[in-house]
Amino acid sequence: MSIQGLGRVITAMVTPFHADGSVNYAVAEKLAAHLVENGSDGLVVCGTTGESPTLTWAEEYELFQVVQKAVGGKAKIIAGTGSNCTAEAIEATKKAAKLGLDGSLQVVPYYNKPPQAGLYAHFQAIASAAPDLPIMLYNIPGRTGQNLQPETVAELAKIDNIVAIKEASGNLEAACVIRRLTPPSFAIYSGEDFLTLPLLTVGATGVVSVVSHLVGKELQTMIQAFATGKTSLAQEIQLKLYPLFKIIFCTTNPIPIKAALQLQGWQVGGLRLPLVELNPELTAQLATVLQELSLI
Repeated sequence: MSIQGLGRVITAMVTPFHADGSVNYAVAEKLAAHLVENGSDGLVVCGTTGESPTLTWAEEYELFQVVQKAVGGKAKIIAGTGSNCTAEAIEATKKAAKLGLDGSLQVVPYYNKPPQAGLYAHFQAIASAAPDLPIMLYNIPGRTGQNLQPETVAELAKIDNIVAIKEASGNLEAACVIRRLTPPSFAIYSGEDFLTLPLLTVGATGVVSVVSHLVGKELQTMIQAFATGKTSLAQEIQLKLYPLFKIIFCTTNPIPIKAALQLQGWQVGGLRLPLVELNPELTAQLATVLQELSLI
């Protein structure tokens, strides 16, 4: 089984809210279509950027269906169905599989802090429960409190439907080791926009991106330039977008990207507590960067 067909730029989509905090499914549908029209090969729905910790399973299931209706057949849809409870992750992943979605993003269990053997057993159980659904592992130790070691990734890659990893540890060496230990068919995606180009140099496929809400086409051009040997162009785009990479992660994601979308006129609403709005000083800095890049 392969996840290569998911493309190179996958947007981790925000979840729009109404003023009362309820999910704005109409804007989610419009935003999904916009992203696909502007560089995204696929969308992660209900991932970290989608505020998955504060969404109910019912809201997530509805979002999967809304996005599928909006862009199904035009882009790949990856459902964020991970959990620190293996049984809950299995149930959510099986539902995603029944919807006919294109993949599942499975985060390292958070707070429990399982050992590597527990991580292997967790992901193996989920994969076995939905054997026809491609699974992308998600390593983000800064949020989960536990790092998925390259050796464990290599063992998991032997499972037929575990076919990729979103590597967001910020550790270039770890990505290099994963590439050495896994077959070429196992896809590595950068989980941090700034590290996309560096990770491409050690064999990554692409990026699960936040800034692609704003510059999806530019990211596509950068990745394709690298793939075709136009490294100077890829470097030029990387350096041009650096201020955007920096400001979009000036505080906890997705606070800045939602602020950026609001500055562009998108009615994505606020954030659910415990996340709060971007402060005025950072909002002004964000607006300056967006203006310099002609994004507002």
